[in-house]
Amino acid sequence: MDLTRPYRVEKGQYYISTDRKRLDLSVIQQFLNHQSYWAQNRTLEQIKRTINHSLCFGLYTTDGNQAGFARVVTDYTTFGYLADVFILPEHRKQGLSKWLLETILNCPCLADIHQFTLYTRDAHGLYAQFGFKRLEDPERFDKFMELFLAHKKFPQTKKSRTL
Repeated sequence: MDLTRPYRVEKGQYYISTDRKRLDLSVIQQFLNHQSYWAQNRTLEQIKRTINHSLCFGLYTTDGNQAGFARVVTDYTTFGYLADVFILPEHRKQGLSKWLLETILNCPCLADIHQFTLYTRDAHGLYAQFGFKRLEDPERFDKFMELFLAHKKFPQTKKSRTL
């Protein structure tokens, strides 16, 4: 996959894109600072830096409004660290978090990755649906978060479409 060309998938009234120019930094900062438990003190400058050094997936309504976000820190070959995954409250309960994860894990530019990691405090059930598993010794890591590992075997629905 050409990393200079954005990846885009559409489904119903939403689409997911890796085009950084579409990201609404004010929406991302507002959510991370006021609604997440993991990034409440991140400055706009720090958020910009994390975006610039990650493969970002913006989730949008068909009229272009940001509805969710996730990013992957990766070398595009061996590992991917999934971070800052969220769906705005008004867009939840529609299966969008599952679709966002499915899209990320099946993105052609991440096809060579053998291992994804992530930290979560409250979304274990969601990530388990995609093969993520707790480490056997979570005490090695921060007390309120667990590390999950998964090998590249991800479901893909027929509803996804790559443009």
